[in-house]
Amino acid sequence: MKVLFSPKMVADSGSFSPSASKPEWVVQAWLALELPLEIVEPEPVTREQFALAHDRAFVDGVLDGRIANGFGSRSPAVAASLPYTSGAMLSAARAAIDGARCAAPFAGVAAAPCSGFHHAGYGHAAGFCTFNGLMVAACVVKQEGRAERVGILDFDEHYGDGTDDIVERLGASWVVHYSAGRHWRSPAQAERFLAEIPAIVETMAGCGVVLYQAGADPHVDDPLGGWLTTEQLRRRDRSVFEACRRLGLPVAWNLAGGYQEDRRRIVEIHVNTMRECVAVYGGAAG
Repeated sequence: MKVLFSPKMVADSGSFSPSASKPEWVVQAWLALELPLEIVEPEPVTREQFALAHDRAFVDGVLDGRIANGFGSRSPAVAASLPYTSGAMLSAARAAIDGARCAAPFAGVAAAPCSGFHHAGYGHAAGFCTFNGLMVAACVVKQEGRAERVGILDFDEHYGDGTDDIVERLGASWVVHYSAGRHWRSPAQAERFLAEIPAIVETMAGCGVVLYQAGADPHVDDPLGGWLTTEQLRRRDRSVFEACRRLGLPVAWNLAGGYQEDRRRIVEIHVNTMRECVAVYGGAAG
């Protein structure tokens, strides 16, 4: 399975959020599993492509260090990583769409070990998110004629308010956006949420690709989350992948949030997502 990763995605944000450093930790853990993964260098997003989903003055201001990024700094290192972070999401979407045309193992799925997207709005950064790589990817694949409709399945802990802001600003009725953080927050809701996942995915039937945020922050021990167990998160991911495969929906997935102090706990959740993906698309995972 294609994993869209480059060391250029990694930066020290100097922040509570591990988002800018997490790609490297997670990819190392995935490779240690000895699963059938192919690391592919993502193509960086251009300023023109960012501007399909964002105000161009905002894009230039962030990349030139004149406007603060989602971590509240003007770090040149973070700015340099952003085209590759969103580029991983875009490249994974392209790989999933293109791969869906064949019948080989892992057809129609790709992983982007990145995060920090869904709070970024049309002209602003927020909540550790600078550019909305979900909407950037959606806009580019539509512009390229790869997908007329795009599903954004956001199973991060928090509401993807930036995504909705961009959808509204662009009048992007061709985007089907579902943010679990807007509807589900309590452990008492966990089993009902898991039971409803197939129906949620079915609302995206007919989309050219689904961009799936497999967030680690809904975990019961996450300081910014707190309602799903490790096993329930694994069941969540299995259900998403099974539903997408059954419906013939190409899926490109990312890491989204995760804030536990012990990074090994965060990595374990992302390892489980990969294991479930491999089990559904390529045979049994170990």
